[in-house]
Amino acid sequence: MKTFEELGVSEEIRHAIEELGFVSPMPVQEAVIPFLIEGRQDVIALAQTGTGKTAAFGIPLLQRIDSRLRETQALVLSPTRELCLQIADDLRDFSKYMDGIHVEAVYGGAAIEPQMRALRKGVQIIVATPGRLLDLKNRGYAHLDEVTNIVLDEADEMLNMGFSEAINEIFESLPDEHSTLMFSATMSREVERVAKRYLTDYETIVVGSRNEGAENVNHIYYMVQAKDKYLALKRIVDFYPKIFAIIFCRTKLETQEVADKLIKDGYNAEALHGDLSQQQRDLTMQKFRQHTVQLLVATDVAARGLDVDDLTHVINFGLPDDIENYTHRSGRTGRAGKKGTSISIVHSKEKHKIRNIEKEIGKQFVEADIPSAEEICKKQLYKVMDQIVKTDVDDNEIAPFMQDINRYFEYIDKEEIIKKIVSLEFGKFLSYYADAPEIEKPEVGNKKGKGGQWKTDGSGSQWQTDRQKLQNKAQKGYRRLFINLGKRDGFFPGVLMQTLNRYVGGRQEVGHIDLLDTISYFEVPERDARKVMTQLTGIRYKGRQVRCNDADEGGRNDGHNKDVRNDGYNKNDREGWARRRPKKK
Repeated sequence: MKTFEELGVSEEIRHAIEELGFVSPMPVQEAVIPFLIEGRQDVIALAQTGTGKTAAFGIPLLQRIDSRLRETQALVLSPTRELCLQIADDLRDFSKYMDGIHVEAVYGGAAIEPQMRALRKGVQIIVATPGRLLDLKNRGYAHLDEVTNIVLDEADEMLNMGFSEAINEIFESLPDEHSTLMFSATMSREVERVAKRYLTDYETIVVGSRNEGAENVNHIYYMVQAKDKYLALKRIVDFYPKIFAIIFCRTKLETQEVADKLIKDGYNAEALHGDLSQQQRDLTMQKFRQHTVQLLVATDVAARGLDVDDLTHVINFGLPDDIENYTHRSGRTGRAGKKGTSISIVHSKEKHKIRNIEKEIGKQFVEADIPSAEEICKKQLYKVMDQIVKTDVDDNEIAPFMQDINRYFEYIDKEEIIKKIVSLEFGKFLSYYADAPEIEKPEVGNKKGKGGQWKTDGSGSQWQTDRQKLQNKAQKGYRRLFINLGKRDGFFPGVLMQTLNRYVGGRQEVGHIDLLDTISYFEVPERDARKVMTQLTGIRYKGRQVRCNDADEGGRNDGHNKDVRNDGYNKNDREGWARRRPKKK
């Protein structure tokens, strides 16, 4: 293994990173740093979050900066405010002993005036979220004409969040002579598309295997009935007394409900989702990083940018629709050479997702049985005994009280004292599990297309599969709308929000969003439903006419009218229909 000096890292940066505890380069740093220091070739680096990639691109970036110039020479784009701040802090730490280096983070959700003042003074490196950077550029404060290096960190996440158009506009503002580095956990089609468009003669550096979960992560799933998912979650958490985990949920509502139940049942848990204020989110993440919160219940979007190295578990209370999201979730544990576990609580209709993920990441899931009451009680008992045995006793502090203590316990023997201490610490588990109902494992059949079961023989067309996924009801006070656009069209949550803001006007409130391959549905408040359908129907998206309907209109669950085929495509859109119809065998 090489040293940082052998990789070509300058003395000033080595001094700073040694103070931060950097001993030897991590694999991604050893692969990327010398390549970037020695040449100006464009690079795509595939590496999991938490593998040391900020230093991998940050150190060469700093060494390329001419501190005598005040113009912006480097740009780092990240998907979230939290990650943006983290990268900026790391770059400042790395450049502690470099004179004249100025790094500024610019991001949405915060006052823009301080960011404008900072840029007016001159900064060599801007770390930004795409939307806020464009805003500052259009106002004349962010000048990109001297940028010679641009980094896209978590490129797949930015593209999944709908930042494609913003990234395109940013690249068009850069000078012709610049170097581009893209970091991504997965090599998605969108990442490949951006690479082909904006990177020249690029090198691909893979740390680990493409599109795989972290090497040190075990993948486990528990099959339960949908109604028993929370009871199963409690048993899993109780079975791992030293658990420090993120519990991922699909929606903001589900996230808050699960967190509230855990708190009510006495667990050290908090929620993290987009309905919280930025101040609440910052405080929650700070407490989680400091281990004052043991269980963080979060949505995928809210947890982005939260970098914690010592997670023991990631728990998927609901599996994501995108395999890439699962990769990001599971990659948050098993870092820095430590072992981690990714647990999924699934019901029978989600079994196909497990198989799809296995194929993509090249790893097998282990199906486990829900821990029994006896197994959980044993684990918790050993935890209590271990805590008692390992408790440090300061004789000087306790000595003044020992006479009274001995007198109090004079007529109670040692065995009785032990029983009382253990019962005091262990009693709640004994009382709960004494009468706890058993969680029955559902029978998973292989019937094709019956009772809502998924077809497993591969004969069902994509639109049939997608249509089956639309059999849900909107949350109270919301209307569920159908739109004939899906992930194959590059239609992601960020694109949906941009479309709504553009054509409906204002900041449209949106509830649950479910993006499928060829179609999608989303929820809006009842009062806004008619307006949204009217404004979106008839617009053009990438050359196709858009249809937006009530998903339950006329008692039907597909939300289509007579002009729209069952897969959501206009009957006159011959090219789109031909592209998506199943091939004849």
